[in-house]
Amino acid sequence: MALLKKVNRFLVVLLILMVCLLLHSTLLRASTRPKLSDRRKILGKAAAVPAGKVSEADDVVPVIVCASEERMGASMATINSVHSNTDASVFFYIVTLRDAVKLTRQYMEKTKLKGIKYKIVEFNPMVLKGKVKPDSPRPDLLHPLNFVRYYLPLLEISHKRVIYLDDDVIVQGDIKDLFNIKLKAGHAAAFATDCDLPSTHEMVRSIGMQTTYMGFLDYRKKEVKDLGIHPRDCSFNPGVFVADINEWKKQKITKQLEKWMEENFRQNIYSSAMAGGVATPPMLIVFHNKYTQLDPLWHVRHLGWSPDARYSESYLQGAHLLHWNGPFKPWNYPAVHLDLWERWFVPDPSGKFSLVRPESDS
Repeated sequence: MALLKKVNRFLVVLLILMVCLLLHSTLLRASTRPKLSDRRKILGKAAAVPAGKVSEADDVVPVIVCASEERMGASMATINSVHSNTDASVFFYIVTLRDAVKLTRQYMEKTKLKGIKYKIVEFNPMVLKGKVKPDSPRPDLLHPLNFVRYYLPLLEISHKRVIYLDDDVIVQGDIKDLFNIKLKAGHAAAFATDCDLPSTHEMVRSIGMQTTYMGFLDYRKKEVKDLGIHPRDCSFNPGVFVADINEWKKQKITKQLEKWMEENFRQNIYSSAMAGGVATPPMLIVFHNKYTQLDPLWHVRHLGWSPDARYSESYLQGAHLLHWNGPFKPWNYPAVHLDLWERWFVPDPSGKFSLVRPESDS
């Protein structure tokens, strides 16, 4: 009996050890498995890439462009201008909402853009819940795709560096030159400062465009004062930038941006009525004095702030990139420098997107 008790005791101990080992193995696998919860709440399924998979080794220039259903023709004009003005291998990440995936694919398969390397990425707007107030005088500035720029590392991009372009941009230079800009150590992005273009100052003053932090942040609020940012510091436009994805992750830029979105949701520290949309102020706060400056000719902007104020044609011919930021878009009317945008327009195969132009006098 004594021997039997010892054998039973040994078997019980052995069983306990096996259970412990099994639990340890299960917990270890769970702890090392990649966390996909953040990605799943932001991304839907990605469309197949017609030109095959792309990786860092392919030596391509990755460009992110958002494409909403109502402005699909604008996004495709941006893509067409980039593709047509370079001999580099460009890969487009076209970020859209679920209701526009079909139209995006039609554009890429049934127009002159066929053959371009791309991937369609679906953005889930639920990630913005509790972060954005619906209080803008321009509802287009509250579109969920305006905030895609915050979430670059979560777009499953297989590149260390990317270019982000708004959909109201036309590229006239070689995108490879923009991609190859040298970012300063510790900088996660490069933007064009709003005080960098002497030739635009007269036009900026004439249309009342803000170029400093005072135009975006409410300096009456304690949260803003505590930032220590001088109200007359030059702002920048986040509609065109080059991003270092590794540095972005290292500095947890996305979490910082979300923090200020949530702060504004609670305290209203900036207002969309002050100087445009609510996507810009968090970028200004997080990147203050922490970004590399782009060559001014790689972001000639303010083309959409007035239906009358114009740049000289000679100046625009030398610009590498044109940006119709503001309410007067070149696919609508009135707007300025329509010819420079329209040359890159690709007709919508579905017929949904069409240009607004004055009736000809005939």
